[in-house]
Amino acid sequence: MKNGSEIPVINISPLIDGSDEFAVASQIRAACIEHGFFYVSGHGVSECLQEKLELLSSAFFRLSVNEKMEISMDKGGKAWRGYFPVGDELTSGKPDQKEGIYFGTELSDNHPKVKARVPLHGKNLFPKKPRNLADVVLKYMDAVTKVGHAILRGIALSLELPINYFEATITKNPFILFRIFHYPIQEKNSNMWGVGEHTDYGLLTILKQDNVGGLQVKSKGNWIDAPPIKNTFICNIGDMLDRMSGGLYLSTPHRVLNTSGQDRLSFPFFFDPDFDSVVKPIGNMPIMSTATSKRWDKEDVYNFDGKYGDYVARKVARVFPSLFNKM
Repeated sequence: MKNGSEIPVINISPLIDGSDEFAVASQIRAACIEHGFFYVSGHGVSECLQEKLELLSSAFFRLSVNEKMEISMDKGGKAWRGYFPVGDELTSGKPDQKEGIYFGTELSDNHPKVKARVPLHGKNLFPKKPRNLADVVLKYMDAVTKVGHAILRGIALSLELPINYFEATITKNPFILFRIFHYPIQEKNSNMWGVGEHTDYGLLTILKQDNVGGLQVKSKGNWIDAPPIKNTFICNIGDMLDRMSGGLYLSTPHRVLNTSGQDRLSFPFFFDPDFDSVVKPIGNMPIMSTATSKRWDKEDVYNFDGKYGDYVARKVARVFPSLFNKM
């Protein structure tokens, strides 16, 4: 196992203040081609807000199972929001050794998609305790949404596109999903993964880690550790950016194994295309002929035809088949 020091740390503040965008874009291009992962510093998200999120999340997972199940996902209906216990979420058909809460963009009952019962749209389920979690989660989601837009400006430039390419086409109203995951202590000889090998579905994942570690990235065929670095996020590209770039920027497999002897928290934030957008290849970028054969699941993302919402709903249905069958 190699160390994640190979994964670069990129200061994205120039993408936020507009000072030296092309230099950052060059770093992003190299990282996306080399690893599909990079650390993000200079993101501007309050450390105080991040600390509150960690403290309140830890307090929630210390509650009894009955208290946590008051916001169980089966109460969220088609919105697929709320809590799930250890083993309920599947990766490649196998139960993950984690529990968590699903969140998304907060929508009222009068929103057209909610009224139409479109999957993955609706209100969030927030617990009664700790009482400030709702406010902190919504503020954090708003702050990281801004980070997602900034990173995509850099990715657009890295692909020699206009800086606003993504916002002008598929992310004016990005589809946002946010998770808080708790990985209980595992035995060091455990053969059960916190999360098994997988790629992410959309454009970007912006991950906040606690200080425990456990994330592993499959870079150039080798698994490497991606340890936490203070006040950074780790960003990886997803299937739709892989598709749009014709495999130039591959969505990289990753997994989690918590053998630290401590409980682990992670906070993946998914910044994805508009639910109704049709995700197409960029311009005349060629499809890499060997890209599909390199994918962990052998799925052909380059020939996917339809709206992004169709793709992500199908994927989530595989993660929670028992819940999907009740809808």
